[in-house]
Amino acid sequence: MARTGRPREFDRDRAIDAATALFWAQGYEPTSLNQLKACMGNISPASFYAAFGSKEALFREVVQRYLATYGQVMAPLWDESLPSREAIERTLRSSARMQSARTHPTGCLVVCGASNCSPENEPVQALLAAERQRTRTGIRACVERAIANGELNASPATDVLPDILTTFFHGMTCEARDGIRSDTLDAAVTSLLTLWDINAVKRGTAKRPKKS
Repeated sequence: MARTGRPREFDRDRAIDAATALFWAQGYEPTSLNQLKACMGNISPASFYAAFGSKEALFREVVQRYLATYGQVMAPLWDESLPSREAIERTLRSSARMQSARTHPTGCLVVCGASNCSPENEPVQALLAAERQRTRTGIRACVERAIANGELNASPATDVLPDILTTFFHGMTCEARDGIRSDTLDAAVTSLLTLWDINAVKRGTAKRPKKS
């Protein structure tokens, strides 16, 4: 009697990549366990739970995979070797290209991955809300560093600049999902950055930050 071959080994990395694409395209709640198991190679329920524990645990792992790959477009925000304006510009332009690419679902998973969830899935919404807050913090830190370094004037306009930049960043997801091309988003970034330039300190007129 012929021996049966060994079962195909479960490729965990490929399964997470497939789940990432599905969650990114559909969001957390609309994605069913059956869809996940199918896209991850038609794995059995036993294999799914043994590998990931639950749908929520898988989603948390997916978010970490996303942040370590596609989400690296945000890395310039925390690179203090870059001038603040350059850090903001690199982040916005790279994100615009990533979000509008057609090689994966459009938009940003952190922005659109868990909207309008039911109360029992509040921890999933909180997970992504915390990541969005991290983006706000990074953008604000860049602006505050520019003011402290004498690159930007301290004024009511620069007080709200982080909020304007963050709103634009999060809004790109909607635009990308509606099919707006990367060159259009890139042109919008150029226009947005004129707000920074208008408030930039001119050479020879730098103002020292006020002591608290």
